[in-house]
Amino acid sequence: MNDRVDAELRSLAAGVLLPGFAGTTAPDWVRRWIAEYGLAGVLLFGRNVVDDEQVAALSASLAAERGDAVVAIDEEGGDVTRLDAGRGSEVPGNYALGVAGDPQLTDQVATALGRRLVACGITANFAPSADLTLTELDPIIGVRSFGSDPRLAARQIEAFVRGLQRCGVAACAKHFPGHGAATEDSHATLPVLDRSEQTLREVELVPFAAAVAAGVRSVMLGHLVIPAWGDEPASLSPKAVSVLRRELGFTGTIVTDAIDMGAVTGTAGMAGGAIAALRAGADTLVIGGTYTDEGTVDALVDALVEAVVTDELPVDRLYEAANRTRELGSRIFDERAGGDWDRTIGLVAARRAIVVRGEPTLAAPPLVVELSVAPTIAVGEVPWSFGDQLVSLVPDTAVLRLSESDASNASASRIVATADGRPVVVVTRDAPRYPWVVDLLGRLTGSGLDLIRVETGVPGPTLGVTAVLDTNGAARVCLRAGAEALAGTLPG
Repeated sequence: MNDRVDAELRSLAAGVLLPGFAGTTAPDWVRRWIAEYGLAGVLLFGRNVVDDEQVAALSASLAAERGDAVVAIDEEGGDVTRLDAGRGSEVPGNYALGVAGDPQLTDQVATALGRRLVACGITANFAPSADLTLTELDPIIGVRSFGSDPRLAARQIEAFVRGLQRCGVAACAKHFPGHGAATEDSHATLPVLDRSEQTLREVELVPFAAAVAAGVRSVMLGHLVIPAWGDEPASLSPKAVSVLRRELGFTGTIVTDAIDMGAVTGTAGMAGGAIAALRAGADTLVIGGTYTDEGTVDALVDALVEAVVTDELPVDRLYEAANRTRELGSRIFDERAGGDWDRTIGLVAARRAIVVRGEPTLAAPPLVVELSVAPTIAVGEVPWSFGDQLVSLVPDTAVLRLSESDASNASASRIVATADGRPVVVVTRDAPRYPWVVDLLGRLTGSGLDLIRVETGVPGPTLGVTAVLDTNGAARVCLRAGAEALAGTLPG
């Protein structure tokens, strides 16, 4: 192979990769790979964000290296936010929008988000999640979904895609064929979903079909095995790609979930997974939060070039994938779509998503007890809280934060003593998933407290608490809306 052919192959191989990186400015190696070696672009995380102005400058620096560089982000809104990772999202997540049940409102929220992303120079947003909420044991989707009803979720997906793409940002329906029935997290291991093809078509695929009909520009393959489709995860499966292309009629860019997730590294390996995904028909390989250095990109490019040379990967498939990936860097938006965006619509939507069960009312400033559970990898550490929101509205509110390690038999007694006759607001997240939370709630309901529960995850059983307020998400605006609703019940 001569140097010219080798350089062209390496450029094609680099042209299907979207790595992350550390820092709030683009490292020299990223800029060099974009300008000289054909790297498709980057995926931004919360670690890359200070504020919108800084993100806009970062994006502009990448576009200056090559005009079609992809600048992608996972800005779902709600619990999964990168732009607002330090303070909580300005817009509610999918589940809250699904509860509000108004596709026009969802369109408005997505349009506001799209305008903000345009102002930040983002070309592709890996949202919305088209997964359904199908089991309370699901460890990773939860309120990232629009709900459990396929047809109602489909209406919301269509509205979100149209609103986001109206601004010119490429939307991405994920995680095909749907992660909502999984009970394992693909960040760590490989889930197996024993779903028949008929069930998939009647349930999981309905929102994806709606996204395709709405013109979604990309679809992300999930790392999950559907035995009816074979032994490979969907992200490496020719069958999954065939269903997406031939049955659903999708013609845009197929993106993999991050190939450095445990579901791939623990099975096919990162290089093997990359080759298999491209061979199956995927176009864009995301390298997410774990491997973010030049050496990883260089090694993956070497592996892809070697696969072409040994006929393991057809060169035409690499050409096709690189061309489709490049489309995610198309700056087709009208610059006037950026700049000012509706900063009020998120709270409006969050207020409409509040659901009250029983009669949660405050007789006096309360003690807020926040039961802290470990965040998912997708969400990350959450520095914002319901207690902080209520304190800002009811200054005499006290806040107590407890983790699983704090939840001993003495915890209920401690809460009763700390409350000292005040109402107690217990804040939970996906409470039925955590035995220690269920146990503590059981002890509190028998303690004689004036007890209110605020659920910030997917609503489930009341667990013995007769007064429950569901925020349907832990976005800052959802917590604010919930705090407003409770503060409004105070006498006088």
